[in-house]
Amino acid sequence: MGFRMGIVGLPNVGKSTLFNALTRTAAAQAANFPFCTIEPNVGEVAVPDTRLYTLAGIAKSANIIPTRMTFVDIAGLVKGASKGEGLGNQFLANIREVDAIAHVLRCFEDEDVTHVDGRVDPVSDAETIETELIIADMESLEKRLQNISRKVRGGDKEAVQQERLMKAALAKLEEGQPARMVEVEPDDRKAWNMLQLLSSKPVLYVCNVDEAEAATGNALSEKVAKMADEQGNAHVVISAKIEEEISQLEADEAEMFLSELGLEEAGLDRLIKAGYDLLNLETYFTVGPKEARAWTIPRGTLAPQAAGVIHGDFEKGFIRAETVAYDDFVACQGEQGAKEAGKMRAEGKTYEVKDGDVLHFLFNT
Repeated sequence: MGFRMGIVGLPNVGKSTLFNALTRTAAAQAANFPFCTIEPNVGEVAVPDTRLYTLAGIAKSANIIPTRMTFVDIAGLVKGASKGEGLGNQFLANIREVDAIAHVLRCFEDEDVTHVDGRVDPVSDAETIETELIIADMESLEKRLQNISRKVRGGDKEAVQQERLMKAALAKLEEGQPARMVEVEPDDRKAWNMLQLLSSKPVLYVCNVDEAEAATGNALSEKVAKMADEQGNAHVVISAKIEEEISQLEADEAEMFLSELGLEEAGLDRLIKAGYDLLNLETYFTVGPKEARAWTIPRGTLAPQAAGVIHGDFEKGFIRAETVAYDDFVACQGEQGAKEAGKMRAEGKTYEVKDGDVLHFLFNT
């Protein structure tokens, strides 16, 4: 399982530059692991994780296959998108299909790059898109509540639950707050997700700054950070120009370039990691002489479901998972050493997989 992150933003904020950097990076990675561009506006990139390469070195794996993340370059937005202005309908349809939103905000001054509203104000830009999503959700819910009323009167349990959740969402939206601010009980989570509300998507604000401010940020990105904290959202500071330049360099040249700029890692790596955290995802590994591979699962996933990410038959016939924690695998220099040191555990169906676990599944065919 990977996940889809939609890149959104007003015109001239650096959205396309960022997506171009991502797709160039993905193309460069294609020689090292399976890669596909599904559509012109969709690209997949490896999730950076040095642990995978450490494990592969210990096991002398012939192939290294990182887990991946899908980025979707979503049609540009203008005010009135919820009413179909510009590419509004396409924009809203694309938002429904992603798991999270990376909202690129312009945090740089440049007289040669005009702003659609004639001023640079990232907080206002964020509010513009949020407002469009809220309006679209309100209109959608009002129609759906009318359509579901007959089933509710008939006592349909599923319809009653849906109506309760839709009314809770509508109340929050009418206050000008996004649907993600609604507190959803665990028993309601599945039904809530089925509502597919645009403003319920987790948001990662991407502060696009000048090259000189990539390491430190600036006053504009600080305003975004304050807004993100107040909302319970995440943010990262990057320079899309730098990322585009890095995407065209060899690995050693890119490392030197980053060092000269005072950056420890590429902004895209931080963006991917932040997106991973935003959706409460984690990684487990399968390691052997043929390949070392990373797999993505939601935090809290039980062992049989984690096995199902590899193949459905693994989940159906699950017997147990031979488990070694990452640190133990490294300290014991591999599976055999971990086994001899008593660090390998046999975990059953109720085991909650931990980030970094090295797993070997046993199952009935």
